[in-house]
Amino acid sequence: MDRQTTLAFVLIGLILIVWLYLTTPTVTPPKNTKKTQDTTHVQPKVETPKAPESLPPVTQTPTPDSASLGIFYTNLKPANQYITIETDLAIIRINSAGAKIDKYFLKKYNNWYHSKLPAGSPEIDKYVQLINYSLGGSFDIAFISNEGKAVSTSNLAFTPNSPQSQYRLSGKDSLKLSFTFLTKDSNAIIKNYTFFGDRYDSRFQLELDKMNNLISNSIYDVVWTGGLHFVEENSADEANYSNASAYYGDEQVIFDAPHSDGEFLKEEKTGRVDWITVRNKYFAGIIVPEDPSQTEGVYVKGYSKSFPKGGIREYYDIRLKVPVGNQPIIKHDYMVYLGPVNYDILDAYGKNLDAIVDFGSFFGLKFIVRPIAEYLLLPLFNFLHSFISNFGLVIILFSIIIKLLMWPLTKQSMQSMKKMQSLQPKITEIKEKFKDDQAKVQKETMRLYSTYGINPAGGCLPLLLQMPIFIALWGLFQSAIELRQQPFIWWINDLSKPDVIFNLGFKLPLFGVEQISGLALLMGITTYLQQKQTVKDPQQQMLVYIMPVMLTILFMSFPSGLNLYYFLFNLFSITHQHIMNKYGKPVELQPVKNGGKKKGFMQKMMEAAEEKAKHQQKRKK
Repeated sequence: MDRQTTLAFVLIGLILIVWLYLTTPTVTPPKNTKKTQDTTHVQPKVETPKAPESLPPVTQTPTPDSASLGIFYTNLKPANQYITIETDLAIIRINSAGAKIDKYFLKKYNNWYHSKLPAGSPEIDKYVQLINYSLGGSFDIAFISNEGKAVSTSNLAFTPNSPQSQYRLSGKDSLKLSFTFLTKDSNAIIKNYTFFGDRYDSRFQLELDKMNNLISNSIYDVVWTGGLHFVEENSADEANYSNASAYYGDEQVIFDAPHSDGEFLKEEKTGRVDWITVRNKYFAGIIVPEDPSQTEGVYVKGYSKSFPKGGIREYYDIRLKVPVGNQPIIKHDYMVYLGPVNYDILDAYGKNLDAIVDFGSFFGLKFIVRPIAEYLLLPLFNFLHSFISNFGLVIILFSIIIKLLMWPLTKQSMQSMKKMQSLQPKITEIKEKFKDDQAKVQKETMRLYSTYGINPAGGCLPLLLQMPIFIALWGLFQSAIELRQQPFIWWINDLSKPDVIFNLGFKLPLFGVEQISGLALLMGITTYLQQKQTVKDPQQQMLVYIMPVMLTILFMSFPSGLNLYYFLFNLFSITHQHIMNKYGKPVELQPVKNGGKKKGFMQKMMEAAEEKAKHQQKRKK
């Protein structure tokens, strides 16, 4: 969670605490209470990332020569031979050098700068490209040879079995390609790929022929180097969601690089690993062993790189450790996924891949927040989109439905606040009558609450109960790939980014805001009107001005889809409050009878106030 998001939640929490403090008399309880872009046509706004000069790349591969590779050096390495496979979803390029995927374009997703490409540019230039090939890119096989040499298949010359260099797959079509590397003694490493016409995943099979005596320690690593290519305009926001992770010990373990230049993340886990992944904000590369019981652990290394204009990028090297055994012929199968972080797609694979979708969390509430987002909010969102193509209209209808679902809590909160407002004149009288005896004021105020059966926290508690839904919505709209590059109306041309209407030319201290969002302003205005409607106590008047201003500044950097939702939610709340004020029945304060019931909250508060008064009197004596 980035600084702005954390600050927003902390601020909202502090405002709620202040609200409770101002509306509840102070009572002392009794004692003992407990990347580089793949185009030559357009340069991104943020400097193209390179491995820092003062830091080594995430993985350093040896120069391919006889000294570094020993018996694995053949001196027959040919020029790069490329094979291109186009499917319904992707354009994939494989390089015979290393027999690895060196470029992977997603046909349904465009780069942030696609609209700025010069006329006549190749269509492929507009697509998102996921492989960070300049830093190593997609997975390799690495091991220590029996000669003590560090060998990576990225340095080996493979021979493809393909009779042609281009293929086109569609629908249920599939294609198998094999690449073979032979040592001088005819020991073989064979990489087999199977691609599908209508899927983001492919199948990879590694064959080791008479290699068992050539691999030291009988173990090899499946390596992904450099993380994923960064493909969003706001590199700092994208880096905030970038990480490496592994499904280890029946849970997802996330490895997040430190955000300081010069610091490395280095972490190792031993034992069974179900899958490993690297991701940026909206896309992921995942390697899933067919038989996880054959794995022995995972090693991750990563670092961040900052840029002068405020950009930041993260790079990861993740290794899956796999034992070889002593058999002369070994075959290991993997699924390789390169595509969007889309819940429905990942969930369809099983294997707990849906854990990669981040719905957000706050102070350990993930176990509450995730089910709300996963089983309520996201299905509702996707259902609405099934018959409404414009996501802005989906958000409007979505906010109406959520408002209706939360109606009981909202109604209870409003009624409680009305009772508190009706009680204010009586509380004021008590304060005037006993202005020199604060303990007496507390005692009589508690007695007043108890007499009329009012809980001073009743207006705030429903808001606190809504917080898990609030956080789940926050996470959903912050990272939903469905909103990426989706326009609404007028100036709102991308619901996954702030709807900028003006650039300040400087950054506001503490918040780092330099752009003005139209929807954030509307959200702030409606927050002010809502506060003006509901806050009547003079002690709370500062909230009417402080909360809207602070939230407006914080929401300036948030996605327009999120701001649109909260603007509409505020608008509906104002309408709801207006209807209740104009047409609702007036609140009549009626004394309640305890009837010998168990002590309630108010009675306990009153007793605590009396206990405090007695304690203060003893101290005076």
